Amino acid sequence: MAEVRNKQVILKNYVVSFPKESDMNIVEGTITLKLPEGSSDVLLKNLYLSCDPYLRLFMAKNRYVGFGTFTLHSPLAGNGVSQVVESGNPDYKKGDLVWGPTKWEEYSLIPSSQIRFKIEHTDVPLSYYTGILGMPGLTAYGGFFELGSPKRGENVYVSAASGAVGQLVGQFAKLSGCYVVGSAGSKEKVDLLKNKLGFDEAFNYKEESDLNATLKRYFPEGIDIYFENVGGKTLDAVLPNMRLHSRIPVCGMISQYNLAQPEGVTNLAHLIFKRIKMEGFLVTDFYHLYPKFLEFVLPLIREGKVVYVEDIAEGLENGPAALVGLFSGRNVGKQVISVVRE
Repeated sequence: MAEVRNKQVILKNYVVSFPKESDMNIVEGTITLKLPEGSSDVLLKNLYLSCDPYLRLFMAKNRYVGFGTFTLHSPLAGNGVSQVVESGNPDYKKGDLVWGPTKWEEYSLIPSSQIRFKIEHTDVPLSYYTGILGMPGLTAYGGFFELGSPKRGENVYVSAASGAVGQLVGQFAKLSGCYVVGSAGSKEKVDLLKNKLGFDEAFNYKEESDLNATLKRYFPEGIDIYFENVGGKTLDAVLPNMRLHSRIPVCGMISQYNLAQPEGVTNLAHLIFKRIKMEGFLVTDFYHLYPKFLEFVLPLIREGKVVYVEDIAEGLENGPAALVGLFSGRNVGKQVISVVRE
């Protein structure tokens, strides 16, 4: 039985306010690359880990509704791309590539039921299965098409538009014949939205003192679909600018995750008078659509009609900095952690 090193990123302290690198630790343990006799589990070698803002919700001592918490002194967990080392389930064999929940470590032993999907298409970068072909991609697809119900010619606004999900929503909206504006937090990201990702317009929200006036400038006729990634003051400014029978798929609220007291929203009455449909969702609502989603997006990737921007941190030891950096906008594109190159 081979016993090998197993580097891990563990939670050292429960997080209050913004996460810090010192809230996590890099530790080295060992793992035996052999399943216990009769086990139906799967032993995985982790290749890429998805680094996402929602992980912050699991790092707090007090549970958010619908979320558990990570265990202190245990590895962080999230989605990842992995290779099967040994399997107690006949559906998976040694060498298979899979994506789904795993841990922030080099090797993970997980129940086979946790694996979301086996990776069949390897003519695209494997890291894409943490992003455009994984949870963020399906999030963008389900949220925009199933809840946003876009129609050609409609006006779409995407906040956090250069992130893992937002960059795809904007491109899907353009493919649907919509007018698309995105906001981001730096000139570099604004240029990316307009010059590489095909948004019609984009602006740096940090340079706008009156977001309500900014939105009126970009959307003089109002907004049909607002893809919500931010919450707080942004949502409050958006609501008066929504059109009759408009839609707001609520994907995330990154501006609120680190606040001891979340910001209030004062313009909710617009939901009534404009008959706005505002609906939250989780990617798990759309896993049944994954085969249909792949049929939609793989040809677009191969033909260059959809592009995907990644920010890859090399090595588990750079995982804490990558996670912390999400909340200051340090990443450009989808944040990925490369555990090992395959």
